[in-house]
Amino acid sequence: MTYRWRWLILVVMLAAEIMDLLDATIVNVAGPSLEQSLGASPLGLQWVIGGYALTLGAGLVVGGRLGDRFGRRRMFLFGLAAFTVASALCAAAPSIELLIGLRLAQGLAGAMLLPQGLGLLRENFSGKELAQVFGVFGPVLGLGGIVGPVLGGGLISADLFGWGWRTVFLVNVPIGLASLAVSWRILPRRPGDRSVGVDLLGTALVVASSALLVLPLNFGQERDWPLWTWLSIAAGLAGFAGFALQQRRAAATGRTPLVLPTIFGRGAYTIGLVGIALFFSALIGTQLVLTLFLQIGHGFTAGQAGLGNLPVAIGTAVGGAVSGAILAEKLGRVVLQLGAVVQLGGAALLWNELGHGGAFSIWPVVPGITLIGVGSGAVIAALFSVILAAVRDDEIGSASGVLTAVQSIASSIGVAVFGSIFFDAVTDGTAEHAFRRTLIALAVLLVAFLALTFAFPRKARPDTHAAEPIEASTVA
Repeated sequence: MTYRWRWLILVVMLAAEIMDLLDATIVNVAGPSLEQSLGASPLGLQWVIGGYALTLGAGLVVGGRLGDRFGRRRMFLFGLAAFTVASALCAAAPSIELLIGLRLAQGLAGAMLLPQGLGLLRENFSGKELAQVFGVFGPVLGLGGIVGPVLGGGLISADLFGWGWRTVFLVNVPIGLASLAVSWRILPRRPGDRSVGVDLLGTALVVASSALLVLPLNFGQERDWPLWTWLSIAAGLAGFAGFALQQRRAAATGRTPLVLPTIFGRGAYTIGLVGIALFFSALIGTQLVLTLFLQIGHGFTAGQAGLGNLPVAIGTAVGGAVSGAILAEKLGRVVLQLGAVVQLGGAALLWNELGHGGAFSIWPVVPGITLIGVGSGAVIAALFSVILAAVRDDEIGSASGVLTAVQSIASSIGVAVFGSIFFDAVTDGTAEHAFRRTLIALAVLLVAFLALTFAFPRKARPDTHAAEPIEASTVA
């Protein structure tokens, strides 16, 4: 029997996704305000932005497993309430240290919240309706990607009630409260399966490995890369390899793993995980640097910096629309290669545009950043569907969950690496010099990504629209 409130469930799920999107992008323009209000250092700013993505990514897989065990309605309501409270507490934070801690907690709440929404949609829609549901996600979340920095800049510039940057967190509170009220009324009361286990060792490995990898990337540049930073990075990478082995062992001994371990035995999928990490580290890192370049390098206000992000956001939306509607199904992995080449062309054009002397204006750099956006949008629209073609039907849930987690953790790494490069270079030269330095890192990562795409499956998976859309936080 068709559930009568199913379309309202879609509205609530979109509200939750948009809150995640806003939190991933809206803070990018708050740097100068945080520095003035709380004395945030460049490292502190990187943690405010990247810490959220870190704990979100580290917790996504276990969040989905908790929904299986305790029920999606219960975990969705818990995650939504925790996210809303964390947002309000972030707005009230009296120090940068407490704000960072609250952002980490907010990411964990998001990790409990987001997997439940996708599960609830699959439980209440089927067939053509399910395809329509996931078809709605792209345009709505793409619009959210454009609105995030602009809304954040507008709120900070408006300085409502003298609250400044705090309003970028408070915007989540009315959305969260309204969503809670509706969700409590309409979400179906289906029990979870208490026989589903939660792999605590696997969870600990993911969390510890993520921290070991991201911590030195944040602190290394500031402390001139001492030995412990390299050891920590090596330990983090070894920890993720150990996680894959531990999942196999858990399945072999009859315990319930966090993910189906067979996905790690598929070469194209495993290489795809590396490609996802390279691509999103470059994408999110470059988007952050654009905002830093405008605000710190050229004194743009938060509102002006938000508008300065529009070209890359619109380019991303256009590239994604063309790729998703026309190219991805026909070209398969070739569209990823074309997108990477377009991004490299945009980076080269931007490099040249940044070399012009005289007074700075945003207009000369618009073509370069727009082209980067078009290329990234083309890749984003097809990336998951191409990589998921490497796995079986029964592995899609686990495979897409791991891809999304890697994507989020890679976003945190991108913030750390690109932010460190920019802040280090800008102290010794101009903002243009610092931006150019990050473009070298962007090009290196994109070339490596381009090389890996030749090992991806040739064709996109045709039914991926019914699997799991890419997280909103990637489109900014």
